[in-house]
Amino acid sequence: MSVGKEVAAQLSLPVLASKFRIDLITNSKFQVTVPLGTAAASASDLLSFLPPSSSTDTADKWTQDPKTSATVSQWTVEELVDVLTARAGDKEFPSVMVDCTSDNSIAAQYPALLQAGVHIVTPNKKAFSGSQSLYDEILSAKKAYKALVYQESTVGAGLPVIGPLKDLVDTGDEIYKAEGVVSGTFSYVFNEFSKPSDKTPAPKFSEVVKIAQEAGFTEPNPADDLNGSDVARKLCILARLIGSSSLPSLPEGFASVPTESLVPKELESVTDGKEFMKRLPEFDDYFEKLRAEAYAEGNVLRYVGLVDVKAGKLKAGLEKYPFAHPFAASLSGSDCILSFLTKRYPSPLIIQGAGAGSAVTAMGCVADLLKIHERVVQ
Repeated sequence: MSVGKEVAAQLSLPVLASKFRIDLITNSKFQVTVPLGTAAASASDLLSFLPPSSSTDTADKWTQDPKTSATVSQWTVEELVDVLTARAGDKEFPSVMVDCTSDNSIAAQYPALLQAGVHIVTPNKKAFSGSQSLYDEILSAKKAYKALVYQESTVGAGLPVIGPLKDLVDTGDEIYKAEGVVSGTFSYVFNEFSKPSDKTPAPKFSEVVKIAQEAGFTEPNPADDLNGSDVARKLCILARLIGSSSLPSLPEGFASVPTESLVPKELESVTDGKEFMKRLPEFDDYFEKLRAEAYAEGNVLRYVGLVDVKAGKLKAGLEKYPFAHPFAASLSGSDCILSFLTKRYPSPLIIQGAGAGSAVTAMGCVADLLKIHERVVQ
């Protein structure tokens, strides 16, 4: 909900408040809805009326907030779709869903929402990195029903990645290669663990992962980051936007991308984050050997995503880079960096900046909302 709260807060700023009306806010269990025809309510009021998802309240009847006329209830995906589609025909207030979840069930509803005329803005990678059939359905519904979909925050959080790539492709540039550190989690871990020209003893790999976890850079179970699936999803999104026949097909989306997992085989079945972190130090020597070997060669370790159009391959995995390479020398913290090599950009176009955080992710969503506002509001 943190990204969703940030989106609501940014939409409440004076520069934006006159452009958007928030009629519905949900968490994983409850929804707050402002009835049609009533005065707009502030985001803070709606959020204050929204029960926490941890609430044990299971009442299925609507209750009303006397201050805002908003109603609150539990919801299902089907009910959410019904509420959104019922409002889609309002010409004064076109409907836009901002999906800040990582939920597969909501992503699966994108085609139905688009067919109903609901526009979509989302940082949710699931719809665009899932099966080819779902992706094709989204594109078909978008085209047939002239609904808009913006997904800038799916690859670089607040970094402008999707827009520039689409501009390159749509204006006829030829993409040769897209390569970069596109995971804020992996960026932080290896920026700390494998530093260029570092004279001090390197920290243990497990210690760095623990710090990243405590800072909120990882999932509750860091294995969900270390398995590389997040990077694979982003590569799938980039590859589909590039749209080259030279690239392999991705029938299962991100699952079709060759991906190197950094989760030790002995821990692959560990689903509890606490247990995973308790056992991860058992493998510090393995990771230290990789780091030391790279350092002796004048290199650092970086977990990188690669879309090589000329070679016709995609890959997510651990790579070595010289100390002076931008992936080694230019990154700090959880910053991400992506390099596009194209016919028009023989010297790579490099996009770099904060690759994690609810504020920058929300900013990417709000910027997408403004694009929709410019196109649909007369």
